[in-house]
Amino acid sequence: MKEKILIVEDNPQNMKLYEMVLSAKGYTLLKATDGEEALGVAIRKRPDLILMDIRLPGMNGLEVTRKLRENSAFSHTPIIAITAYAMKGDKERAIEAGCNAYLSKPFNIHELTGMIAEMLLPRQKDNV
Repeated sequence: MKEKILIVEDNPQNMKLYEMVLSAKGYTLLKATDGEEALGVAIRKRPDLILMDIRLPGMNGLEVTRKLRENSAFSHTPIIAITAYAMKGDKERAIEAGCNAYLSKPFNIHELTGMIAEMLLPRQKDNV
């Protein structure tokens, strides 16, 4: 079973990069470009992992994460916070909001894919 990854990203270049890298790894990709859309896609499609841009138009990524964590269906869904404007305390705020991990851009793409694979490992074991 191919894992579904929801990519929440408002920058088209970043979205394209994620798509190229993650589709090459065989993941099924879901996409959202703002917080409202991210909530809708997550609830309808139930991704196995979410890449959450923190700075989004309208509802930001931390608000989306908090709303998802209020729903028991998402209590164990790994969420990786990603931001281009890393400020002191951002990582702590992301973890506090319910994210499992945090990456600041630019990051090494192997670091991202390694983190994703590691976070999906428990799911793969459950499906064996």
